[in-house]
Amino acid sequence: MTEPPADNPADTPTGPRPDDRPGPRADDRADLRARPIGMFDSGIGGLTVLHECLVAMPAEDFVYVGDTARFPYGSKSQDELRLFARQIATFLDATAVKLLVVACYSATAAALPALQEQFSTPIVGVVMPGARAAVQTSRYRRIGVLATEATVASGSYVRAIGTLDGGAEVIQQACPGLASFIQDGDVASHEIVAAVRHFTAPLKERRPDVVIMGCTHYPLIAPMLQRHLGRDVTLVNPAAEIAREVADLLLRQGIENDAEREGAYRFFCTGEVDAFRSVGARFLQMPLDDVEQIGLERLTALVGHDHSPSRPR
Repeated sequence: MTEPPADNPADTPTGPRPDDRPGPRADDRADLRARPIGMFDSGIGGLTVLHECLVAMPAEDFVYVGDTARFPYGSKSQDELRLFARQIATFLDATAVKLLVVACYSATAAALPALQEQFSTPIVGVVMPGARAAVQTSRYRRIGVLATEATVASGSYVRAIGTLDGGAEVIQQACPGLASFIQDGDVASHEIVAAVRHFTAPLKERRPDVVIMGCTHYPLIAPMLQRHLGRDVTLVNPAAEIAREVADLLLRQGIENDAEREGAYRFFCTGEVDAFRSVGARFLQMPLDDVEQIGLERLTALVGHDHSPSRPR
């Protein structure tokens, strides 16, 4: 897999550098196969990515972190997002994961290249898989993006799509507050319907034929988005593309788990456990039995506000 240009937040995992981050030797693979896949998001939205991964890779173990105490990420600064992402990546890396998925668009846009530089563990983000699917799907090369303020401001989708098709038109629409409705379990109120109508109207005027759901929360209201955008618009949910990329990566590196086993799952959240368990179980449609709270002070101890911890591994 080719590493993207430095100024492109394309989220394919970079390979280890030969000077200080050697890759796993053949005799390491048995240990690597047994390790879980780490994943994090600002809240429960990343569970849409986890769902697709569970379908595609039922034999794999997963460790998921929802940073619910600092939700939403969409209104945070780029510096804050880089700090939060590094803190959680450091936590997950310490649990000995074999691969890390940044299941948050805002965090991917702000922090992915830095994370790939700082960690030897392969890291996959969420922007490039969705951009690739949109470019391959669009007949008229007019692609819309519904995303958080942070993702839109980063320009990550404009760059990613431009890398794949320099002639494609990219129409971005920030949706402040929309993820918060979904995070709170509100997927059917008059208020969220009004918000969706407000955010989709500018896109409809520009007539894209493909629209990327550029926040992991948005697939949870995909039918509502489809109604307001119209049947001629194809909605792209990057979650399935991400799952395929992760499965391919495990296979290529020879670190996929035994297909006959059944995977196990662990969940961490920085906020209230019962709320995470309740809303998360509703959207993932499975019981979330193993949920543990991880305090923000614990994350801060791993990576402080000066961004200068000891180098991971």
